[in-house]
Amino acid sequence: MKLTVREITIFAMLGGVMYASKLIMEFAPNVHLLGVFTIAFTVVYRKKALYPIYTYVLLNGMFSGFATWWIPYLYLWTVLWGVVMLLPRNMSNKMQTIVYMIVCAAHGFLFGTLYAPAQAILYGLDFKGMIAWIVAGLPWDFVHGVSNFFCGILIMPIISVLRMAQKNVWKSES
Repeated sequence: MKLTVREITIFAMLGGVMYASKLIMEFAPNVHLLGVFTIAFTVVYRKKALYPIYTYVLLNGMFSGFATWWIPYLYLWTVLWGVVMLLPRNMSNKMQTIVYMIVCAAHGFLFGTLYAPAQAILYGLDFKGMIAWIVAGLPWDFVHGVSNFFCGILIMPIISVLRMAQKNVWKSES
């Protein structure tokens, strides 16, 4: 996956956009556009989407601290990326909209469950303790999933803008 200077620049900016969007949305806990951006970047850039995703993860650690809360971020967004990579690429636009919104919502609903194994290992929780941790977070996961579903309506417009920008970049390089 060799990157051009232009791609490095674009992916750095997209990772920065992810981080800025998180900061802007911090007034509303568990409501953000991170899943939306992860899905849109994956659809457009495929494997290379990992660059802006992990730029975001790195920025998050740099500005908020590389503490134990950050460690699950090393895999949480990769799970969403992997699910999107497995989806068929030839869906109709209407089907894509629905599927991407559902996948985005599912990631939000499962966020605490996906986060829990790392917490259990880091804090020495047994299986019952991990389940209790998951159950305690269910109200937040509900907010996260519902908000991801509604924010997911932005996925297809973002994909369209990224593809249009990408075509313009190719034209300017010719």
